[in-house]
Amino acid sequence: MRVIALDVGTSSARALLHDERGRPVEGAGAHVRYTRTRGHSGRLAEYDPDELVEVVRGVVEETRREAVDPVDAVAVSCFWHSLLAVDAEGRPLTPVLGWRDTRAAPEADELRARLDADALHARTGCPLHASYWPAKLAWLRRRDPQTFRGAARFLSFPDYLALRLGGEAHTSVSMASGTGLLDVARCRWDEELTAELDVDGRLPELSDEPFEVAGERWFPALGDGACSNVGAGCVTADRAALMVGTSGAFRVVAAGERVPRPGLFLYRLDAERTVEGGSLSDGGNLWDWLERTLRLEDTAGLADEEPGGHGLTFLALLGGERSPGWNAEARGAIAGLRFETTPRQIAHAALEGVALRFAEIAALLPEVREVVATGGALTANEDWVRILADVLGRPVTLSAVEEASARGAAVVALRRLGARAEPAPLAGTFEPRPERAEAYAEARERQRRLYDALA
Repeated sequence: MRVIALDVGTSSARALLHDERGRPVEGAGAHVRYTRTRGHSGRLAEYDPDELVEVVRGVVEETRREAVDPVDAVAVSCFWHSLLAVDAEGRPLTPVLGWRDTRAAPEADELRARLDADALHARTGCPLHASYWPAKLAWLRRRDPQTFRGAARFLSFPDYLALRLGGEAHTSVSMASGTGLLDVARCRWDEELTAELDVDGRLPELSDEPFEVAGERWFPALGDGACSNVGAGCVTADRAALMVGTSGAFRVVAAGERVPRPGLFLYRLDAERTVEGGSLSDGGNLWDWLERTLRLEDTAGLADEEPGGHGLTFLALLGGERSPGWNAEARGAIAGLRFETTPRQIAHAALEGVALRFAEIAALLPEVREVVATGGALTANEDWVRILADVLGRPVTLSAVEEASARGAAVVALRRLGARAEPAPLAGTFEPRPERAEAYAEARERQRRLYDALA
């Protein structure tokens, strides 16, 4: 049995062939980084939907050509929270708006003032925030009322992909749960919000059933965060995946119903399993910014530097805040700069700053006993993993899965096809160093004070 796992991320798309045990087939895969995304205020915010479809089509076709055996299905993982409008013929009326587009922050504030935000969070699992559909739809209605009124449907990018490749636009429960419009307990669109936003009847059909593309079976896309947990083997409430890719997240997947908790999101992997946790807008994108801005060269051994010895407090909110405060208009800051401060010290403070933000999320999930680190930014930087273990005060095990989201999509598809993947491989475990606990507790308090001063 062979499954192509397609992973559509915020900065690249890749396809990897997996066997019936969930193992990648050597030599069968393709990867393309996007080169024509558009940004606002330095944030990747928009994608051309048709160009993105062609990128996806290309990586799948290349992987299919490299497959020696017949392909049984295509499984899809895709970034959550994207939005585009299409007309009655399915033609795009807008670009694909991504989660990093924070232009709808004022609309999120207005919705919070007008609606019962706590009740909506309890039903949808999503706070009213610029990254989700309610604020984006309100923003589109105000900014471009003609396009809003003319839209026949509002879709996530993978829904549009299904429309272009398979002829029908439908969305999985998982993808719908990341919009902020789904009642996550009932797995149906929320009537109050759809009426408030005037989109009733203009949302895609909910379906987790596979569809056909040129005679080939495709499974509807699942949220990439949910897939990352599955791919890394984090599928119980006491085992969290700490992911740093372009952004960052601390998540658990568990069977059964859960109630959304303040500060956290609650999405779905499928009709039986939920995804709970918190997300950061700063992750690998922050490291890329540091390398470009500071022209970093040698950063090896940062984890062995004295904790906080640089005298800096780095508030890692360059991309705005999601969890736990959900302030899209928050901004990053560095306090304690001196003429003697070096680029290496700023980089060290930045890695600690992200780890301290993760600690705020982890405190809201006290049932977690194990933490598995995943994502390209961590597998490429073990110093960051060591810092995370020290700041969290618990062991952090590095995943040995190179592409967790792709593997997770394959594992879910294989399960539906009647196959069982082998357990996710793990690499080394990084133990917290007790002698650093006090310094990082103080650093966490300094970051909180800086956050409060700038709020």
